Amino acid sequence: MEKQKEIISKIGNYSFCLSVIVEVVLVIIDKSAYTNPLEGKIFQVTFFLFLIKVCLTEYSKKEWIIIAAFGVLGAVSYYITGRNEIIRLIMFVAACKNIEMQKCLKLVFYLTLAGSVVIILLSITGIFGEISLTQNYGRGGMETRYTLGMGHPNALQCMVWALTVLGLYLYGEKMKWYHYLLVLAMNFGFFLLSDSRTSLIVVSIAIFMTWIVRFNRIKLIKNLVFSGGLAITAFSVGISVLVAKNAILLWDYVWHFIDSPKRIIYQKINDMLNGRIYTLVETEGYQGTIATWSLFAKPENDNYFDMGWVRVFYWYGIIPACIFIICIFILLIYCYKKKEYMAFILVVSFSLYSVIEAHAISVYLARNYVFFLFGAYWSGMFHLQDDREEYIWNSYKLVKNRKKKEKICP
Repeated sequence: MEKQKEIISKIGNYSFCLSVIVEVVLVIIDKSAYTNPLEGKIFQVTFFLFLIKVCLTEYSKKEWIIIAAFGVLGAVSYYITGRNEIIRLIMFVAACKNIEMQKCLKLVFYLTLAGSVVIILLSITGIFGEISLTQNYGRGGMETRYTLGMGHPNALQCMVWALTVLGLYLYGEKMKWYHYLLVLAMNFGFFLLSDSRTSLIVVSIAIFMTWIVRFNRIKLIKNLVFSGGLAITAFSVGISVLVAKNAILLWDYVWHFIDSPKRIIYQKINDMLNGRIYTLVETEGYQGTIATWSLFAKPENDNYFDMGWVRVFYWYGIIPACIFIICIFILLIYCYKKKEYMAFILVVSFSLYSVIEAHAISVYLARNYVFFLFGAYWSGMFHLQDDREEYIWNSYKLVKNRKKKEKICP
């Protein structure tokens, strides 16, 4: 029986590992100049591989209830919206049980790094992909910015940010003070090529937060970092909702000359975001604005635009978006309670970045490292324990209480 269990466990783990590798490769292909015609079919294969892992994994009754509840959400979303990302995500998160997530994310890190280096080298050598892009980036004129094979300068800097944040999660607690300066210098070097300010600002905040947590043992300071992280995440969601609600003000001003103090504020925010708010009202029907949101998104809600949090509401609907946001905050609180500070900072960084860019909100599961943290912690987040685990924990507490009583009343 033990041998059979070991074989079954290995099959499940290999299935999971293969699926993760395929998902990462899909991310790398998407970042390159190549268009993958079989993408949809490959997603079906990875879903099946995750399903194999779930079928070969033991879960407690409470865990099955949670999987079933989220599965219903994914099925309803798929039926109404026609999008399968939620149900794929649920299967992925469930499949993460008993997976050593540190090893898994190291695999993701080095695969993504290797793929990015290959894309850059192919573009530099002129074999495949453009090295730069000259166009009007909404800053008042034509500019030439480097892409290094990734199609857009923002995409280049985005990958640098994503790999940096994941690297901080994996190695941040072991780094020396000068390592942080080297990481920041590397990001600044890529910024000189891409001129993508957003990624540099967000990664600088992540490096600063990691440095504070790494070198300060004062609980008050760590509590301030925790409070600041929650505030940043809440702000990220809140400002995105407000932007989607009030984007129409910019349209009214341009075409109907309707002005107000509120319009001036949003115009300034729009300028800071390089015209991202205005992109919400440039499409027919003002796609992405709050008027196009519904409890579950309509199948025709398929426009691509930046601003990740807006995309969550627009692509999937208010109910899935709110559940996702609640889970984000549960994850943040859980990470802080368990002193998983690097995981906490990773989630905050992704939340802040998703105000302006939609890198993490896409059809690619391996783009969003927060999903991997959901996979690592979901059972603990929702306090799910089987009867045996609960019995062991209660027995431990009982013995501990007895020892305390014996000390007090010998």
